[in-house]
Amino acid sequence: MGNAEQNREAVSKLRELIKDIDTAMLTTMSDKGLVARPMKTQDVEFDGDLWFFTKKDTDKFHEILHNREVNVTYAGKSYVSVRGTAEIVEDPAKKKEYWSAGYEKLLKTSYDDPNVILLKVNVKSAEYWDSGNFAKMVIHFFNRVVGNETDDDHLNETLKFK
Repeated sequence: MGNAEQNREAVSKLRELIKDIDTAMLTTMSDKGLVARPMKTQDVEFDGDLWFFTKKDTDKFHEILHNREVNVTYAGKSYVSVRGTAEIVEDPAKKKEYWSAGYEKLLKTSYDDPNVILLKVNVKSAEYWDSGNFAKMVIHFFNRVVGNETDDDHLNETLKFK
C-alpha cells in the first residue's frame, strides 16, 4: 500500500471515529507542564486537520506560540488520542466559514473580532481504542491481570498520517 492510499485510509478511519464527538480535550505544553482543556471541534468533515476556535487572550494561544506540538483526545464509542502540530489561523474568510451562532454565545463575540482565531491541528498520528467490543476488552484485561498478555490482546491501533 502506497503512502497516499495509507493516508486516505487513516483519514477515513479517524473521520469515522470522531464524527459524532462534539467536544475534545486539547493538551498543550505550558511553562509549568502539560495543560488540557475542552474544545468544541468544528463541524467540518475531517480531512487530516482538526479545527478549533479560541481567542488570542488565552493561555493556550501563548502556549502554542512557544510549542506547536499538541495532543487532542476524544471519548465516545471509541477513545482516540491524536498527536499533531497546531497552527494559528487568522484568515477572516476561514473564520466566517466555520463560525456559527453557538460560537457567538460561547465566545461572546463575532467571527470578525481580531481576538478570535482558529487553531488548525495538522494530525501526525492517532491512536485509538475500540470500546465497542466489550467481550474483547474483558478478555484483554483478564489476560493482563493473570500475566498472559499476548500480541493478539492489544485493543488499540495507531494510524499514521503524511
